[in-house]
Amino acid sequence: MSLIIRNARVLQTTPAGEARILDRQDVAIRGNRIAAVQPSGTAPAPDAGEIIEANGQLLMPGLINCHSHVPMVIFRGLAEDVSLEKWFNEYMWPLESNLQEEDVYWGMLLGLAEMIEAGVTCVADHYFFMDRAAEAVRQAGTRAALGWAAFGSQGLPMLDRTAEFCRHWQGAADGRITTWMAPHAPYTCDDAFLRAARDRAADLGVGIHVHVAETCGQTEAHVAKRGLTPIRLLDELGILKLPTILAHAVGATDDDVRLLADRPAGVAHCPKTYLKLAMGVAPVHAMRRAGVAVGLGTDGAVSNNTLDVWESMRLMALTQKEATGSPENLTLGETLAIATRGSAQVVGLGDRIGAIEPGKLADVILVDLDGAHHQPLHSVPASLVYAARAADVRTVVVDGRVIMRDRRLLTLDKAEIIRQVNRSLERLARRVPARRIQVYRP
Repeated sequence: MSLIIRNARVLQTTPAGEARILDRQDVAIRGNRIAAVQPSGTAPAPDAGEIIEANGQLLMPGLINCHSHVPMVIFRGLAEDVSLEKWFNEYMWPLESNLQEEDVYWGMLLGLAEMIEAGVTCVADHYFFMDRAAEAVRQAGTRAALGWAAFGSQGLPMLDRTAEFCRHWQGAADGRITTWMAPHAPYTCDDAFLRAARDRAADLGVGIHVHVAETCGQTEAHVAKRGLTPIRLLDELGILKLPTILAHAVGATDDDVRLLADRPAGVAHCPKTYLKLAMGVAPVHAMRRAGVAVGLGTDGAVSNNTLDVWESMRLMALTQKEATGSPENLTLGETLAIATRGSAQVVGLGDRIGAIEPGKLADVILVDLDGAHHQPLHSVPASLVYAARAADVRTVVVDGRVIMRDRRLLTLDKAEIIRQVNRSLERLARRVPARRIQVYRP
C-alpha cells in the first residue's frame, strides 16, 4: 500500500529544540513508513495507492501521550475540588473497586476515540485488565505502550500475571503494541516487590513504567523515612538501569535530575493534573538542560478531565516560564521538540516515531490552521503551542493507515462506544471508601 499527502506544510524539529516549517511539501508513505519528503510535484504518484490533498494543512508527527490511565474516562468528573489524599482515598481508589473487565474495554475505546480526534497516535497506558485494553488498541489501529498496574499489596503472583501480559502482547497488532512492567509507585510497593518487577522486566527485555516523586511532599516524606529520595531508591534498586517511564517526578531534586541525565529513563510530564491537585511544578526546564528525556502526558481523565495533549503542551510551556521567572525559557522550538521527539524517546520509540523523516514509521496528523483563532498566521510554531485545539486535527494516520479522515473515525463506532459506557453509569459512580483498592500514605 502506498499513500501520498500532497501540498502540506511540514513541521520538522531537532533534538536541540529547533523548529522549522517546510511549505508546499509532498510526503510519500510506502507500507508503514515515510518514504520521502519532497517539494510538491516532485514525488511520483503512488502505484495503486491513496492520495490525500492537504491543501496547505500542517503535517506533523502524531502526538504521543506518555502517561495516562485511559480507561479512567469512565469516571470523568467524579473527583472534583478535593485534595490529593482525598482524591486517592475517598474517590479514585473506591471508584476503581467497581471496575470490571468490560469497563476497561469500553473505557479504553472511548479514550482512544477522544485521543484520535485530538491527534494522539500513541499512548503509554498504566492500568488494570490490560488484556482488554490491548484488544481495544488493536481495534482502534493506534500505537500503545501498555503496562498492567500492580500494587505491592497484591503480592508477587500479580507480577507473574503482569509479566505474562507483557510476554503475550509484546509486538502484537503488527508491532503497534509494546509492553512494560508497571509497579505502581515506591509508596505502594516495597523494595522486594520493586526488585521482583525489575527482574521480570529484565528477563522479558522490557522497561518499567512507574509513578515516582509525584509531589515535593512525597519526596520529603520519603527522605524523612528512608534517608533518600524515591528516585534515588529506584536507582539503588537497579530499576533505572532499565528503560523507565517516570510518571510525574514533580518532586525531583537537583541531585535527582543529575542522576537521571545518566540513566535510560524519561519523565512523563502531566501539568494539568499538577495544577488541578496543587501538586507543584516539575523542573522540566532544568531536566531538559541536563539532558533528561521529557515527554508529555495527560494522566487520567479523573485528574485532567480530558486526554488532550495540546493542552498539556500549552500548560507545560506556560508553567515553566512562570516557575523559572523567565518568558525566554522553554521556547517554541523546545516545546514542540518535547511534544514530538522527546515524547517518542520517553516511550522507547525515539528511533521509530516522533519526526517527519524518511524511514520513520508513518504516524502523522494533518492540522487545519485556517480557523479564526490561528489568523493572521505569522508564526506556525506559536500557533501550534498556544492556539491549536484538538478540533483542529483533520486527519490521522498510524502505521501508514488512515484511521481518521476529515474528522470521521474510520476504525471505531463512537456512538456505540458511548452507549456501552453509559449502560454502567450508576454502578461506575458508586464509591464505598471501605472497599478502596489501596490506601494513599506517602
